[in-house]
Amino acid sequence: MFILGALLVGQTVAFMISSRQRETAIRQTIESEFIARTDALSSMLAEVAPDMRQNVLLAGSVGNSRFWLSDRDPANDARAWYETAQSHLRIPIEDLIRSQGLDGFTMPSGSRPVALGDPDVSDWQPLLSDPDIANARFLHFSGQEGMGIVQPVNDGTWLNAVYYKPAKPGLWGMQSLLSMGITAIILSVIGVFVARQIARPLRSLAISAEALGRGEAIQLSPPRAPEDIRQLYEAFDGMQMRLRRFVDDRTKMLAAIGHDLRTPLTTLRLRAEFVSDPELQGKILATVDEMQAMTEATLSFAKSEATAEETRKIDIAALLGSLCDDLAELGHDVTFQESERISYRCRPDNLKRALRNLIENALRYAGKASLKVSRLPDSIEILVEDDGPGIPEDQFEQVFMPFYRLETSRNRETGGVGLGLSIARAIVRHHGGDIVLSPNDPGLRAVVVLPVG
Repeated sequence: MFILGALLVGQTVAFMISSRQRETAIRQTIESEFIARTDALSSMLAEVAPDMRQNVLLAGSVGNSRFWLSDRDPANDARAWYETAQSHLRIPIEDLIRSQGLDGFTMPSGSRPVALGDPDVSDWQPLLSDPDIANARFLHFSGQEGMGIVQPVNDGTWLNAVYYKPAKPGLWGMQSLLSMGITAIILSVIGVFVARQIARPLRSLAISAEALGRGEAIQLSPPRAPEDIRQLYEAFDGMQMRLRRFVDDRTKMLAAIGHDLRTPLTTLRLRAEFVSDPELQGKILATVDEMQAMTEATLSFAKSEATAEETRKIDIAALLGSLCDDLAELGHDVTFQESERISYRCRPDNLKRALRNLIENALRYAGKASLKVSRLPDSIEILVEDDGPGIPEDQFEQVFMPFYRLETSRNRETGGVGLGLSIARAIVRHHGGDIVLSPNDPGLRAVVVLPVG
């Protein structure tokens, strides 16, 4: 729309400027022709017999111009001269011919009376534009297309010439508007085509950036576009490669740490067997078991991150239904509110793991969980609710930190190493969404928000 508006404004300004220039050029041409015709009539009057002068004047009085002779210089009072010129312009040329008894005279074209206005009349000025016309003077009719000229003839009389044309109604005639409209449409079509050629690769790049934010592998090839857009594509590819390398290096390092911790933990377990104090031995083995569980959870998370699962479209309602059925077969109290088919593009195994972590978290502390999925205009919301002890509101964000566990309601005796919610949020955020916690009165409500589009 901005380009279209700019084209229309530019076209309008250009049209107004060209129209002004055209009108000025036409006016100058008409005035030059009128001055030349007046000079030719003056020269002809000096050579013809006095009884033929009226015929010469009538022959020159065509269209919007009139010529007549006066016995004295009429240039003393411009307004009075204009009133005399009006009286000549009001009389059709055929009436002038008949008044002179020239019935056999060929009547010029354009013999209608001239429609007069009431313009401002300037003072008489020397006709400097044509110095060959001796002692000639002229005046302009302000606001109209017209001028008057007086020039002496060799016998002491004065030639009076007037040209008068009413002002045009303005620039915005039907033909002008049609011409400007056609030009604006052509320019708009060209502008829209050029804009689409530029916007198409940018739109494709925006979609690719959104997919990259969800963890999808994107393969881009530079489009046939301006050099700046090609460079943008190349920069995006370079950024994607660096991000993927960074994530891969971090995941490999995490997996290596988890793997290398197994050896010292096994050694600690063997040495704990030689401890003679049963109570101390039990504490050591409990600590080793906890460290072992944390290491296995970390290693499992690293392996899942390192696994490049392909993104594909699934029915997310069916995914939740199958997950709840699996947990119900294991004896857990899980209810799922059936919904319509909801298609969503994701990495199913990773998303299923995140949802399983949330459900198991609810089952661990409340003994049962209920699920519901709904489709909103710009997102998909998955609701996991329980009626357990809940979480203090000031710790809603802290529970997503790795290895964070509440000291009271969710202590070590209830199970878990503090990675479940961290893994769940990491997976959901990798899909471009988030997990939001809120009180359920009693219990906890976890909402998984996944973007669509």
